[in-house]
Order: sequence, then C-alpha cells, then structure tokens
Amino acid sequence: MTRRNFLAAAAVNELMGATHHAAKAKRIIYLHQSGAPSQLDLFDPKPKLRDRFAEELPDSIRRGQRLTGMTSNQKNFPVAPSKFQFQRHGQAGTWLSELLPHLATVVDDITVVKSMHTEAINHDPAITFIQTGSQIAGRPCMGSWVSYGLGSENKDLPAFVVLISRGSGRRFDQPLYDRLWGSGFLPSRYQGVKFRSDGDPVLYLSNPDGVSPAVRRSMLDDIGTLNEENRREYNDPEIATRIAQYEMAYRMQTSVPELTDLSKEPESTFALYGPDARRPGSYAANCILARRMAERGVRFIQLYHMGWDHHESVPRQLPPQCQDVDQPSAALVKDLKQRGLFDDTLIVWGGEFGRTVYSQGVLTKQTYGRDHHPRCYAIWLAGGGIRRGLSYGETDDYSYNIVDKPVHVHDVNATLLHLMGVDHTRLTYRYQGRDFRLTDVEGRVMKDFLA
Repeated sequence: MTRRNFLAAAAVNELMGATHHAAKAKRIIYLHQSGAPSQLDLFDPKPKLRDRFAEELPDSIRRGQRLTGMTSNQKNFPVAPSKFQFQRHGQAGTWLSELLPHLATVVDDITVVKSMHTEAINHDPAITFIQTGSQIAGRPCMGSWVSYGLGSENKDLPAFVVLISRGSGRRFDQPLYDRLWGSGFLPSRYQGVKFRSDGDPVLYLSNPDGVSPAVRRSMLDDIGTLNEENRREYNDPEIATRIAQYEMAYRMQTSVPELTDLSKEPESTFALYGPDARRPGSYAANCILARRMAERGVRFIQLYHMGWDHHESVPRQLPPQCQDVDQPSAALVKDLKQRGLFDDTLIVWGGEFGRTVYSQGVLTKQTYGRDHHPRCYAIWLAGGGIRRGLSYGETDDYSYNIVDKPVHVHDVNATLLHLMGVDHTRLTYRYQGRDFRLTDVEGRVMKDFLA
C-alpha cells in the first residue's frame, strides 16, 4: 500500500462534519485555575462582613450543609471578611478585587458569573466533574468531546492541547492527573496532547541519534502498512487511531517546534503578557502559546494553573497567585482582540468550586484560611458569542448561598458547546448500551450570556 492510500484509510471521519447550527466560536481556550480561587476575595464583595468579623456563621445561612473533613470537626465557624478592597470598573460597574488590576482594564469585554455551583466538595471529583460532566473518572473530557464532534482545523497539530503551570501561591498544590484530558470511551485519538516546558514539547518528538527523517518516514510507511492490514482484518477503530497518530506525530516534528518557538515574538508581546512571559512553563508563557495555537487552528486549548488551594494564610498566598495570572489573562483578551481572533475564540477562566466565608483554622486580624465551598463560586467568560460587560447572579450576604440566577456546571458546558455550534443534547456516543454526553441528562444553554 502506498503512503497516500493508507493515509486516506487512517482518516477517521469526525462525528458531525458540520455544526448543528451557526457557530459563534471556532475554538475554546479554557484557563482552569486548579485548587479553587476564593470568590470572596476576587469577585464577590461583601463589605458588611467587616462588621461581623469573627462572628459565628449563622445556622440560617449554613442550613446544615455538608462540610469537608478538614473543617467538620471545628468547634466554631468564625466569619472571615476579605482583607482586600473592591472597586467598580468599566461602563457596567463590575466589582473586582484590588488583586486583579489588569483584568479591570478588560472588564467591559467579559462576563463575570457569581452564581456558579457544583456538586462535588473535594478537588479530584470536582475537577473531574467540571471537565467530564461526571464525578467518577473514566468519561471523556470536554476537549475530547469538542475534538470528536468538530475535528481539527489544522492537520499538522492536535485538535486538543494541554498546558500546565505551577502557581506562586502554593507551590505544592493539588496534583493533576492525565485522565483529566483523557478521551474516556471515545477513540483515543481525541485525548488531549500535553505539551511540556522542558526538553521536547512532546515526548519523543525528536528522532533518536542516527535516525534521519528519511529513515523515520520509511519506518512509518512500513508500520502503517502492517497496521492497515490489521485494521482490515479486525475492523478495530483503535488501529485506525494508531495509524493516524503515527502520522500526526511525524507532522508534529515540524509543526510543534515552530509553534513553541517564541524567539520571533516581538518585544511588545512579552511586555503585554508580563515579567514571567519569557519563562518556559509559566502561566504567562502558556497564554502566549495559547494565542499561537488559536492562530493555527487548534480547536481546544486547555491551560491548568495550579496553586489556588488556600486553606491557610489567604492574605499571604493569594496575592502572588493572582500576580501569576492577572496580567497574562487580560493580555490574552487584548492580544486576541488586536489580531481579530477575539470574536471567534471562547475564553473560560475559573476553578472547580469556591471557598468558605468562615475561616479554616485560627482567625486573626492578619490572616485566615478558607475551606472548599461548592454552593457558590465565580468564573468569567469572554469572546465568541459571549455578552460583554455583564455581571451575572447574586449570592447572600455571606457569599454562602445563591439567591438569584443560579448557574450549574452543566449549564456552562451546554453554553460553550452551543456557541461552538453544537447542540449538547445531540453530541452523544453510545457506550455499554447507553448514549452518553458531556452534560449527562442535564444542562441548559444560558441565553442571558449570549451576545
């Protein structure tokens, strides 16, 4: 079999080939803040709490809701007001913490959602839930669903790429598992490809010593011929995936080094993204890479930034963590706008849940900690099809319960798919006798978010 013929045989058709309806966005950049940022200290000001410092959280607010094992045995639950100041910004007067001065400069381009809620109270099931629609590991993540449903716009790069950075707030934070960007029961060609900041961006990208490109090409041709014979005999879709992935790996030997080489970026780019922008593996450098991937047609770009799990010393740990992400996140919005990519790129920024108003551990005037809180938290959205300058939803006086316009994780995922031109109820995959989807059996498109 010629190389051309087995390449054609290896091409697995995407599920739809065309969107269910007109898409507003072509790609998603998902900026996941792993560990759960505190909504009380960043997006949801509660100035009246300053007069309630160290008061016991009222039973009428807590309502017997479950707690984690880290605070369930505390003798009391003292209210810990934020130490940080808030101001209104932009034409809409959106409230933001003093820790986010750069985000304030683009606040009229984003929607802040203060009424998010989720079902999981601990990190691993919560991140698994927000990424896959289930707290139980093993289902496809959002990036896999998107690449499965829509395919790739660049055949020389993966449709779904993952980048990871470590934060300054808590250097040794909650771990991340590769299954978070796994394809679950979907064909494995749809799993995320993790790029590294040291050595080859992708493992085994370089040829071994003594192996020339011509030798590599000849070897892949022979392997492809053998795999194609097996594919015809067994009709196993994973064999077709293996052929396609070998070919993708070969093309990536050229495309990935060009993508990850920031040396040709102008000085203005590094100034825009901030002092960490030249450091490989930093959140700022990964944001630049995300923009470069968007330019090259990568469909789903997932950034994980670790270090947000602040159970203690919030006033000490939160400022450097915010400094990691504030300028680069705002720069990404500005950069996409100036390159004409903002209107068809969806940006999501947020963690897996929120933080408690009561202090974990000892509360003093100088410091406090915050435990996990799934009942309400905040995220922001921007770009393709999202309304600009919107502040959505309200919580009670303690930022403990939602009092207006609740938004579930499934609702956000349904909305993101909708803006990509996909009906979340129709993007399904039959497995073990059941049709599965990202939003399980729930989810509603948040029309209030739509431009």
